[in-house]
Amino acid sequence: MSGKSGDRQLEAAAAMFDALSDTPRLRTLMLLAERDLSVSEIAAAEGEKLTTVSARLQILHAARLITRRRKGKSVIYSIADNHVLTLVENAVAHAGESA
Repeated sequence: MSGKSGDRQLEAAAAMFDALSDTPRLRTLMLLAERDLSVSEIAAAEGEKLTTVSARLQILHAARLITRRRKGKSVIYSIADNHVLTLVENAVAHAGESA
């Protein structure tokens, strides 16, 4: 990885880590690791306002960590891919290791 292409990749990775640097966003990703959910289901599970969860989901989506699809009148959110799932699971597991 070198040159401008490599720099763009590093910037995108940094943006992903920035999005991951918030405990509530990580909690949301852990919920989505279990199953795909709508914003109202996430809000109910986390005991949060819809607007708070919606803003959180917008950040995660902008960082390409989650995807969304329409199902009837609802928007369903899911983990973007196995790379994201593995990254989040490894980060949480690593944080739980004793030093």
